[in-house]
Amino acid sequence: MNGRSLLVTCGLPYTNGPCHLGHLRTYVPADFFVRYMRRKGNNVTFICGSDNHGTPVVVSAEKEGVTPRELCERFHTHFYETFRRMNVVFDHFGMTDNPVNHHRTRSLVQTLIDKGYVYPEIVKQCYCTKCQRFLPDRYVEGTCPHCGAIARGDECDQGCGKHLEPGEIKNPTCTVCGTKSEFRDQEHFFFKLSEFKDFLKDYLPKLKGTQNARNYSLGWVNDSLHDWCITRTLDWGVKFPGRSDLVVYVWVDAPIGYIAFTEEWAKENGKDWQDLWCRENGEVIHFIGGDIVYHHCIFWPALLKGAGYNLPDAVVASGMLKVDDHKFSKSRGYVVWTNEDYLDSGLSSDYLRYYLLAYTSHTKELNFSWSAFQERINNELVNILGNFTYRTLSIANSKFGGIPEGEVSEEILAKIRETISIVDSAMNEYDFKFTVDSIMGLAAFGNNYIQTNEPWKLIKKDKNEASLVILNCLQLVKALTILIEPLIPDLAQGLWEQMGCEDTVSDSHIPETGIQLKAGGLKNPTILFHKIDDEMVQKLSDTLSERVKIADKKSLKEELVNIDDFHRLDIKIGKILSAEAVPKSTKLLKLMVDIGEEVRQIVSGISQFYSTDDLVGKHVVVLVNLAPAKIFGIESRGMILAAGDEASLLIPLRDVENGTKIR
Repeated sequence: MNGRSLLVTCGLPYTNGPCHLGHLRTYVPADFFVRYMRRKGNNVTFICGSDNHGTPVVVSAEKEGVTPRELCERFHTHFYETFRRMNVVFDHFGMTDNPVNHHRTRSLVQTLIDKGYVYPEIVKQCYCTKCQRFLPDRYVEGTCPHCGAIARGDECDQGCGKHLEPGEIKNPTCTVCGTKSEFRDQEHFFFKLSEFKDFLKDYLPKLKGTQNARNYSLGWVNDSLHDWCITRTLDWGVKFPGRSDLVVYVWVDAPIGYIAFTEEWAKENGKDWQDLWCRENGEVIHFIGGDIVYHHCIFWPALLKGAGYNLPDAVVASGMLKVDDHKFSKSRGYVVWTNEDYLDSGLSSDYLRYYLLAYTSHTKELNFSWSAFQERINNELVNILGNFTYRTLSIANSKFGGIPEGEVSEEILAKIRETISIVDSAMNEYDFKFTVDSIMGLAAFGNNYIQTNEPWKLIKKDKNEASLVILNCLQLVKALTILIEPLIPDLAQGLWEQMGCEDTVSDSHIPETGIQLKAGGLKNPTILFHKIDDEMVQKLSDTLSERVKIADKKSLKEELVNIDDFHRLDIKIGKILSAEAVPKSTKLLKLMVDIGEEVRQIVSGISQFYSTDDLVGKHVVVLVNLAPAKIFGIESRGMILAAGDEASLLIPLRDVENGTKIR
């Protein structure tokens, strides 16, 4: 393992909202891994940045009345500072909207074009007749063609999780105005992903990292692999080469940010970025959330292969997050904000780092609750590690004036070597929970050792024997401090200083755990590990409960209407007098409807379900006081009410006069 050159990246945080615990499931384990690999003597470059492009940023910026760049810069700073507060320290933290990423993205895409891996095609693109524009994917909501769940324009985010190409979604609706959108022809550009199926089937089984990433990706490749639309109709983003009306899809320019950020870091440090991305002089390891495996294990390697760049050596995917046994949901209130709820409450970043890595396997779902958090910290970190280290340092300082003379027992050195071997193996498998459990096992061993030998009693009978016990315990404290630094860096540094060390523990390497301590003084020890009290936990739990209640009330308010709301709707029975197709439209009909006091012209998208002859003479239900709108240049003053995907018209069971109001 020693001497490896590693480039470690994290999935890029999206700059349209603040940091929460779901984010930290990726960044804390990555930082833990990087710190440990550096303790092993490896050369590690840790790269990340903010993801700035795509429709959600534009939507959020429009709501706030700021430019997308202004919004991105604000959240970019927020994430950078939050990560620092959590002791997640990157060598470089860039922005995908910076010039280097624009250049690198266009360069890589142009290479794919030159090699014949990108081609133009006319596709059916959602168009909103009311907004009078083509709709980017995140401005579209509809039905997934694969599983029938409600889906975004580019992904079935609430159902099967499949990526959706333009034109695939069913029953598309404009999320801006709520109008049913229609499909119109537009030229877009596709990446020949289908040509990389054999490559991916060979590459993925060899991909290191977590098994969930490999298995999930292989399932997709073995099932189907279609060419991938890599352009979108937006002003905000990286312009597609040679086109001013299209930008590169965000899932192309975002991962290319890994390369661009490496370029920026290399320029700042006098290095050559191509050593890592073009010359195979190192390993590339991606840490990501479990929801973006598809993009990193299928799209990304295929793009790199096609453009002639190095491939990722490992993809480490985390499990998802639950809060109080509920699916993580910002809209429903099941969210814990990193700053507002945690750090600003004065809680230690080290405690949260410990919980995120020790609670469950990295690939499994993590269920966060404040009571479970308190239990883990108090029973494990405080009662085991904190208790052992404080007792050892206190007795050494008060009874022996510091580190006593003598030789550390082989039993103790062997136990340290055994722990390091187990930890090394677990880290190579990205099994972070087992790593933490093994380190804490060494602390438990120390606790049992000092309790069994009782040096506070032994000193009265045999001071030399008691000093050997304390020396052994101090050697364990040293080993634990070096091993635990990647997990809880602040507390580890505190322990290091109490042992009389004047440098930083992060400068120490793992082999130094077995180097015997020299006799000398210690700093007067103080308690570093403090329990989380019930009052704090109750306060934090109440905050979460209140947030959920507010979200529930808001949801109810949005879903329920009172009788006054209903009376504002003017719904009447009307009779269709005539129906004709709208020129150049495959769905629209222009209807003339008698609603009693007048005849209304209404445009309705039902031509695929009814012929004009079938409609004439039918009584229908009409929403009369709908705001007028122009559809295909024709004014529509009302809406014919229908149910279901096949637009089953609502009709009265008995004869009713035209203009009769629905009550």
